[in-house]
Amino acid sequence: MTRGNVYWIKFPSGSGRAQAGRRPAVIVQNDDASKEIPTVLVVPLTTQQDALRFPGTVLIDPDNENGLRQRSVALVFQMTAVDQQFLESRLGTVSESVMASLLSSLEEITAA
Repeated sequence: MTRGNVYWIKFPSGSGRAQAGRRPAVIVQNDDASKEIPTVLVVPLTTQQDALRFPGTVLIDPDNENGLRQRSVALVFQMTAVDQQFLESRLGTVSESVMASLLSSLEEITAA
């Protein structure tokens, strides 16, 4: 499990508008933390393009490297910690430029 990896994750049932069920997500937690703690910070993905209207989103096009089959929207504003046991299979890895966009988006929505 490495920062930037895309995994299928079985998100626990939540409430409200939180993502739930099986869906891909990008690991944003650094590798050292992933070795030390039983949870991992992830950004869930959706194929619902209308989510781009929200701040804290990044469009990811499918490619051989990330393993996605459809254009996906990274819901940075829904970044969450999940227990590592919920990680299923690895799809691939996002590019450095996509990872930079995810971190930039996080900075935009958390900056004072």
